[in-house]
Formats: sequence, C-alpha cells, structure tokens
Amino acid sequence: MRILHTMLRVGDLPKSIAFYTGVLGMRLLRQQDYPEGRFTLAFVGHQPESQGAVIELTYNYGVSSYELGTGFGHIAIEVDDAYTACDRVRALGGKVTREAGPMKHGSTVIAFVEDPDGYKIEFIQTN
Repeated sequence: MRILHTMLRVGDLPKSIAFYTGVLGMRLLRQQDYPEGRFTLAFVGHQPESQGAVIELTYNYGVSSYELGTGFGHIAIEVDDAYTACDRVRALGGKVTREAGPMKHGSTVIAFVEDPDGYKIEFIQTN
C-alpha cells in the first residue's frame, strides 16, 4: 500500500493551480472535467503520480469557498532552504503565516504558508 493523493476542495481552480504550480513549483499532472457531476479534478505534484503522492484539487461548480474545519492540519513539503522558500512565496504573491526558523521544541527549521483557500502548507528544511 502507498498514499496516492490528498484531496482539497478549492473555490477558484485556476487560482489554486497557479499557486501550486507557480508558487510551490509543482506541475499540473492531469485535469478532468465532469460536467454531469458538476465538478473538475486537477492533480498537481512534484513528481509523476506513479513515483509519489500528489494533491488532488477538487472544484465543485458554483462553490467559491469552504469552511476549513478543525480536523485538517497541513500538507508538508521538503525544501532545501525554508528561508529561501518563504522569500520565493512572498515574491510570487503568496502568504507566509509562520516565518522560517527552528521549531518550538526542536532544531528542525520549518515554515508555514497558505494556499488561496487558506490550507496550510509546511516547509520542512532538509539540512
């Protein structure tokens, strides 16, 4: 068994695809419209689906926002340099919600950013 994807409901599919591809450097792997079901699916990731987990962005026609709830935490992405990653996100118009720095009870350098719908993405520095 392996994790295939995480699904997020999004309110503006083009804006979300632009964030995940342009700001986080992922690729749009595939997109399929389901007019009879009134939704569109777009899969984005840093590698092909056959090589690792990806994110499924689900747009339901006519729904522009969702209550995020308290159960979902975040998506974690490995980065070489969390400080540089935050600078890049900011330069591309993204929102940094926790600047890069050591985690509160450890030495791992982390940061948090938000996608256009408010979902949290954690950067975890590898070195």
